Amino acid sequence: MFLQKAWRTAAFGVFGYLNFTKSGFIEHTKKFKEDEMKIRIDGKNCVVTGANSGIGYAVAEALASSGGNVYMVCRNKERGEAAVSKVQSATGNQNVYLEVNNAGLIDNNRTTTPEGLEMNFAVNVAGTFCITELMLPLLEKATPDARVITVSSGGMYTSPLTVDLQFSESKFDGVLQYARNKRVQVALTEKWAELHKNKGIGFYSMHPGWAETPGVAQSLPDFSERMSGKLRTSEEGADTIVWLALQPKEKLVSGSFYFDRAEAPKHLPFAGTSGSHDIIDSIVDRLYSLCDISK
Repeated sequence: MFLQKAWRTAAFGVFGYLNFTKSGFIEHTKKFKEDEMKIRIDGKNCVVTGANSGIGYAVAEALASSGGNVYMVCRNKERGEAAVSKVQSATGNQNVYLEVNNAGLIDNNRTTTPEGLEMNFAVNVAGTFCITELMLPLLEKATPDARVITVSSGGMYTSPLTVDLQFSESKFDGVLQYARNKRVQVALTEKWAELHKNKGIGFYSMHPGWAETPGVAQSLPDFSERMSGKLRTSEEGADTIVWLALQPKEKLVSGSFYFDRAEAPKHLPFAGTSGSHDIIDSIVDRLYSLCDISK
């Protein structure tokens, strides 16, 4: 077990440094087709979480530039209002609105919500699950173009799926919990794609690469400092999210994981994580119960 964990960490470090950095993005852009980002989505409704800064803001601005009606879901009302005004001014699109909620989180201390949920799990997994499940009726009405794009993280490569959703181990590790949360998001995307394959909704997960964002600087200060000058911009991190939002669905594969405008592996070689997805059904049942949502 120890050797396998060590291998995952080492393989992730090498794979990430070669692909997730700014230089990796520049290399991958050689295969990009610029026309794919010129598609208009006038009148389409787009909900973007974590939209007041970083990658979320870059996504909101790009989708507004493409004509979408953008609902910016932000944690802080004042910062959210400022971001909405900024997007409206930058794009000339006044159909940009504010909703208040949360997006993603790395909390290095084990804290719990008023409901008793571990904070990272509550935001990254329970929040993702709730917003997607509760929006399914609206998404069905928006077919055939309806899609859900879940922003995962390369950190999920370092962890298999586990039923210990709220990290009951004695020594809490916020970064490991974040990686576990992001692995759940990828497995959930597979499950949603399977469950709703006949409803005209596309489900996709993706990894934005290692980007220089306020969230990374706050949650991973050592990593941010060590990788200074090598990280992607927020716009580069947002690129594949926007690409997934704009492409005709026949070009995409529901349930798949994307990175730099292409399908990407969900598991690193010999990492021992692929078989863990077999437990997703029990995790989904647990999420329905914890979130008090009926199937």
